[in-house]
Amino acid sequence: MQLYYAPGTISVAAAITLNEAGIPYDPILVDFSKAEQRTPEYHKINPKGRVPTLVTSDGLLTETGAILDYIAAVAPQADLIPSDPYAAGKMRELMYYIATTAHVNHAHKMRGYRWADNQSSWDDMTAKVQENMVESTAHIETYCLAGPFALGTKISLADPYLYILSAWLEGDGVDTTQFPKLTAFRELMASRPSVQAVIAQGML
Repeated sequence: MQLYYAPGTISVAAAITLNEAGIPYDPILVDFSKAEQRTPEYHKINPKGRVPTLVTSDGLLTETGAILDYIAAVAPQADLIPSDPYAAGKMRELMYYIATTAHVNHAHKMRGYRWADNQSSWDDMTAKVQENMVESTAHIETYCLAGPFALGTKISLADPYLYILSAWLEGDGVDTTQFPKLTAFRELMASRPSVQAVIAQGML
């Protein structure tokens, strides 16, 4: 497999998950500083101009949640999706919250052009990022961390996703010392070989 990624982006959640699943892959850097995600060459791979993109033997996959589900499906021995339907639902509840709310809140800081055309609108969105990210972090701290991992004592697909989101918080003005459960979660994830591997590769 090949994983197109950009350092520090949500695409790194896919790299962590591939490592957790024990699936070898070739990481391919998409250099945002050179706007490589906007080039015709990359648009042939992912017409949305985003990361991650996972190249599989069956074709291309985009969207983080879909890629993580695929990884879990092709590596069932990694046991990254709970067998209990309710627990699996809670896992995806957190993943979808990150995708549809928390990640969007974060993106308003640098990607305002996706939603508005005027600089004043972008400025308003940027000014709101800290408040919105504090609110999202408080929600996760209160309702989404059942134990050392999101679902309790065992890692699932939600954890790499949440770990990357949590890496953005200080940059968004969030005082993470106010969130002890999330702080403990980050320390636990940072100690895992899957995360140490992406750090060693310069992905984080």
